[in-house]
Amino acid sequence: MGNVASLKLPVAEQSKQPAKIKKTSKTTVKRQTTKKQKLSKVAVKSTFTRGNSANQPVDASKIKLPSVKLPKKTGPLRQLGKHEQLMHYNRLVYLVTLVNLGAFFLGITQYNWWGSEGIALGAIANIVVINMTIAIVMRQQYVINFLFWLATRAPTSWPLSVRWTLGKVYHFGGFHSGCAVAATIWFAVFAGSITYQYANGLPGISLGTMVITYALLAVLLLIVVMALPSNRARFHNNFELIHRFGGWAALLMFWMQTVVFINDQKGDSTLSNALFSSLSFWLLVIVSVSIIIPWLRLRKVPVEIETPSSHVALAKFNYGVTPFPGSSMTVSLNPLAEWHAFANVPKPGEEGYRLTISRAGDWTGAFIDNPPSHVWVKGIPTAGVANIEKLFKRVVYVATGSGIGPCLPHLLAQEVPAHLVWSTRSPRETYGNALVDEILAAEPNATIWDTTESGKPDMVKLAYLAYRYFNAEAVIIISNQKLTYQVVHGLEIRGIPSYGAIWDS
Repeated sequence: MGNVASLKLPVAEQSKQPAKIKKTSKTTVKRQTTKKQKLSKVAVKSTFTRGNSANQPVDASKIKLPSVKLPKKTGPLRQLGKHEQLMHYNRLVYLVTLVNLGAFFLGITQYNWWGSEGIALGAIANIVVINMTIAIVMRQQYVINFLFWLATRAPTSWPLSVRWTLGKVYHFGGFHSGCAVAATIWFAVFAGSITYQYANGLPGISLGTMVITYALLAVLLLIVVMALPSNRARFHNNFELIHRFGGWAALLMFWMQTVVFINDQKGDSTLSNALFSSLSFWLLVIVSVSIIIPWLRLRKVPVEIETPSSHVALAKFNYGVTPFPGSSMTVSLNPLAEWHAFANVPKPGEEGYRLTISRAGDWTGAFIDNPPSHVWVKGIPTAGVANIEKLFKRVVYVATGSGIGPCLPHLLAQEVPAHLVWSTRSPRETYGNALVDEILAAEPNATIWDTTESGKPDMVKLAYLAYRYFNAEAVIIISNQKLTYQVVHGLEIRGIPSYGAIWDS
C-alpha cells in the first residue's frame, strides 16, 4: 500500500571506480555533471515508482534503506547555524534578551533610572507591561493567522534562501517565551525597587502596592517554572491548569497592582487622568481584549465519531464552520479544564471538518473509549506549520501515525504539488479503509510504510529519497518532538529546507 519498493543507490553514487585523469574543458565538465544529475534523479525516481501502478500494497521489507547514502553535510559554520540551540525559536529568545539588556543598560547610563533622585519605577513598570503584552498577543489567534499570511506572501520566484527563512514563521513562540521570562525578571527588579523605596521611607509606595506586587511575582514565577520544557512534559496537565488559571489570576492582579501603583504615584492628578495617561493602562486593555476574544466564540457543538480501531477516533463536525486547510481547532470536554488542539481536515466542496485523534494520553484515551456526543470549541481556525507550503513550488510531507491529520487537508486541497511519506502501524486496520483510500485518491504515489510489517524506518533517509524523487524544494514533517527534530536537523545540515512544529509552536 503506497509507493515504496526496493531502493538502490542512485547511479551517480554507485560508481566508485577511479577515473583517469585527463584535461577537460569547462563545457565538458558541465555536460558530465548535468548528465550524472539526470541519471541520479531517474534512478531515485525508479525506486519509488516500481510496482505500484495500481496502488497495491508493496513489501516494505524489500527497501534497502541502510545502503542509502545521505549527501555530505554542509560546512561547519552552516552546521553550527542549524544547531538546536540556534534554531529560529531560540534566536528570537536571544533577540528579546538582547533588547531587554539594552534597555537595562540604557536606563543606567543614559536615563539615570537608579540615580540620586530615586528609582524610575514608572519606566520599569512600563517595560514589564510591554514585554507581557508582546508575550500574550503573540499567542492571539488573529495575530498568528496574520503572521502566517504575511510570511507566505512571498512569491515562489524569490530566492530559496529567503523563502527558507520565511518558512520558519512558526517559531514565533520564541517571542512569547522570551518576553514572558523578560517580563518576570523585570517585575522582580520592580519588586526589589519598590521594596527599597518603601524600606527607606520614600514617598509613592503604599503597603497595598507591596502586598499585591509580591503576590503577583509569586504567580509569575510559578507560571515560568511550570513552562520549562522538562516540567511541561512531565506535568502537562498541571502546566495547562497553572498556565490558564495562573494567567487569569496574574491578569487580575496586574490590573489591581497597576491601579494601586498609579494611585500612589499620581500626585496632584486625579486617578482617572493618571490612568488614562498611563501606557501600562492601555497595554493592559489590549492584553485583556486579546485574552477575552477567543472565549466570546465558546460553544458546545455536536460531533460524530468513528473509531476504526482502539488507537484512533475520527471526529466529524458540521456546525457552520468550514476551516481553511492547514488550520487547527481547540476542543475540550470541560471548558475550564483541558483544551487540546487538533489539525482540521476539511474536504473540498463539503461543509464542516474532521479531526484525527489518536491515543496519546488520558484525555485522548477517554475520548476514544467513551466517544462524546458533544464537545466544546472556542476561538477561530488557527494556522499551523504546514501553511508554509505556499512558499515552495513542490514539497514533501513526512508524517508518522496521526500526523497524517495535518497533512491530509493539504493533499486534498492540492494547492501545491506534494508527495506524502507516511509511516504508521497497520494503516488500514488502525485508520480504516475509507481514510487510507481517500489519501491514495488524493496522492496516488504516496509512500506508506507499515511499521507492523517492516519495522520503523530511518525517516531521515526515507524523507531524503522522497525529496530527491519528487524534486521538491522543502520537507515538512508532522511527528513527535524527538523524530521531528531528528528529521529537520538531519536534512537541514545537508542543505535541505525542512520544517516541523516544536513543543511551543
